[in-house]
Amino acid sequence: MDESKSLNFIEQIIEEDLESGRHSTITTRFPPEPNGYLHLGHAKSICLNFGLAERYNGTCNLRFDDTNPEKEDVEYVDSIKEDVKWLGFNWNGEAHYASDYFDQLYEFAVELIKSGHAYIDDQTVDEMSTSRGTPTRPGKESPFRDRSVEENLELLEGMKSGEFAEGTRVLRAKIDMASPNMHMRDPVLYRIKHAEHHRTGATWFIYPTYDFAHGQSDSIEKVTHSLCTLEFEVHRPLYNWMIETLQIYPSRQIEFARLNLTYTVLSKRKLLQLVEEKRVTGWDDPRMPTISGIRRRGYTPNSIRNFADKIGIAKRDNLIDVALLEHSVREDLNKKSWRKLGILDPIKLIISNFPEDKIEYMQGINNPEDESAGKREIPFSKELYIERSDFMEDPPKKFFRLGPGREVRLKFAYIVQCVDFKKNSQGEIAEVHCTYDPATRSGSDTTGKKVKGTLGWVSAEHSIDAEIRLYDRLFLTEDLGAVDDDFKNHLNPKSLEVIESAKVESSLESATPGDQFQFERQGYFIVDNDSSEGKLVFNRTVSLRDNWAKGKP
Repeated sequence: MDESKSLNFIEQIIEEDLESGRHSTITTRFPPEPNGYLHLGHAKSICLNFGLAERYNGTCNLRFDDTNPEKEDVEYVDSIKEDVKWLGFNWNGEAHYASDYFDQLYEFAVELIKSGHAYIDDQTVDEMSTSRGTPTRPGKESPFRDRSVEENLELLEGMKSGEFAEGTRVLRAKIDMASPNMHMRDPVLYRIKHAEHHRTGATWFIYPTYDFAHGQSDSIEKVTHSLCTLEFEVHRPLYNWMIETLQIYPSRQIEFARLNLTYTVLSKRKLLQLVEEKRVTGWDDPRMPTISGIRRRGYTPNSIRNFADKIGIAKRDNLIDVALLEHSVREDLNKKSWRKLGILDPIKLIISNFPEDKIEYMQGINNPEDESAGKREIPFSKELYIERSDFMEDPPKKFFRLGPGREVRLKFAYIVQCVDFKKNSQGEIAEVHCTYDPATRSGSDTTGKKVKGTLGWVSAEHSIDAEIRLYDRLFLTEDLGAVDDDFKNHLNPKSLEVIESAKVESSLESATPGDQFQFERQGYFIVDNDSSEGKLVFNRTVSLRDNWAKGKP
């Protein structure tokens, strides 16, 4: 443990349990349902569960709660494993599945029937819903609640064998239909589903509900601390009732606040809507808050783990500013990303007094944060490209870039002065003409001349064409949890801008998908998988600083 940091409430519980001898070691688990791709909220849970296991020399299981075959897929299982590994964690032994325990869970159901704590109910879904009552009105007991043990066992076996149609019968716990906790009003434990399971095939015709499978799977695996988000707090009495009634290993459920991010939706159901309605290109669209999406956008495992550490673990829900997440990735990439010159909206800059056929090689610093990264050679020629926004025909006083008669330094190169410019037929600036002072070369400047502006550039002859994808926040509304209309009404129509005519320095010719760079004065970028021979595609991970205007793209 880092003793300089105060313990969060979960760490305090764990340390008390270890010191008291209640546990000699800890076991946690990360229990996703394989019905979608993981998002940043899951990343927080991954970092918590696996991080605690590492910190206290315990173990963490990866367990798939695969109890709903209609919505589950091997694709999701594989993506979840990849995400956990990408974040830098390894689970204990082989991956676990609730389906590993289907036989044992069924035996638990039989035990509950035999002890008089469960029964088969023939009511329809609507009848059960009505009879459950309301939070202020007690429920009504099912007319099938007092079936004999023998009849219940016979019907459960028939459900298991596929004798009954879906929706005709369920197994319910017999607890208290007057309980103020709705989850204790005879909850459903098993339902009939004639569906193929991604692991067990057509073996089973009944499947346990999440509430039944989850807690008992924790107990089977001897999970010491079962960490859940706050919405499961009302489920805890049922979790404990099952443990006490079945007399099984007493895993302890502890709830913490889920991650809520500004301008972000963290709901698998809603993210699935975006994918299915083609509002995004897929689960790994770099605008998506999925782990696969942020990975493709260029976020690093270290930045996500640092972000999770910064926001900490709370007992009450709160809204985290997404700017903190963006700061975390800037902080990480600033230390490791090599600098490159890239021009997103190029216009020609012609140095009139530079020799026509001369090529010089400037020394570019690869990373000022890492001296060992060294330098690279960047070709410099008479015709260059600069950013269109770096020149103004009639610049204001505090515009420290190029304008008629103004001087700037070209990064790693010379000081130049604008002497002329030309427009195209549409009235747009097409060329900027400058002169340079040979005595002002970076690293050997003997003039002592000072200028306020430094511009990026690339050699027109040597630059490489690139496609740049500028990603912004997917939503315009800060707190999407507070909106009462369709969340899709709040999508940012300018969340993606594609630039097809960017120019980047020649050293990027050998860049491959996954390589990350900082384009000087532009931001951090990653080479996308859509790149091919002769075509580089870059995704902007994040700009150099947070220049987001609240509520606006």
